[in-house]
Amino acid sequence: MKATKRPIHAVSTWVRRQPPKIKAFLAVISAMTALVFLRMIVNDHDNLFVASEAVHAIGISVLIYKLTKEKTCAGLSLKSQELTALFLAVRLYCSFVMEYDIHTLLDSATLLTTLWVIYMIRFNLKSSYMEEKDNFTIYFVIVEPFTAHYVFALGVARFLSCAHWVLQVLDTRGRLLTALGYGLWPSMVLLSEIVQTFILADFCYYYVKSLVGGQLVLRLPSGVV
Repeated sequence: MKATKRPIHAVSTWVRRQPPKIKAFLAVISAMTALVFLRMIVNDHDNLFVASEAVHAIGISVLIYKLTKEKTCAGLSLKSQELTALFLAVRLYCSFVMEYDIHTLLDSATLLTTLWVIYMIRFNLKSSYMEEKDNFTIYFVIVEPFTAHYVFALGVARFLSCAHWVLQVLDTRGRLLTALGYGLWPSMVLLSEIVQTFILADFCYYYVKSLVGGQLVLRLPSGVV
């Protein structure tokens, strides 16, 4: 007699068997459903940004714990951290120019902690840095728990930040993009948020799948986190 599969495991198995186009469609539908839900329950969309930064702070706190207690940066991507720092620096500049409020303070704190992580990888823990694997040509990689928790938190943070932007644009009927400036770059900023969210969504899928399966490490088709 076959054991009854848990609903979450059954759904995960079904999704895994679907072709890429179906998976992409399901991801879009899930994202739209989540946006509608957030729009219904969150009155002040600025709270989404604050929540995004809070989740990011939790994730990077886990990462800092790993670096300070375990004295290793194995499995961490310096390139990803540098790209994150660049993204945050640009967003911080925009915040200084346009808002200069709680967003600016939170972005400053996030950027500083990210720069600290970069410093630790480049100098203090350089001997454990896996430079040869810090690329996009590796098809499978084992991700240990601390790194996985951090990237999952980053994925959730990016989704909340993206939701903040999208809902703001919808509520202002597109006027927000005009307020940000003219030309192509306002739309590109929003597009970059969406793309980054979907990239991290792939990791979050494997994270939840591994967590449900009781695994402490992840094996996913990607480069170093």
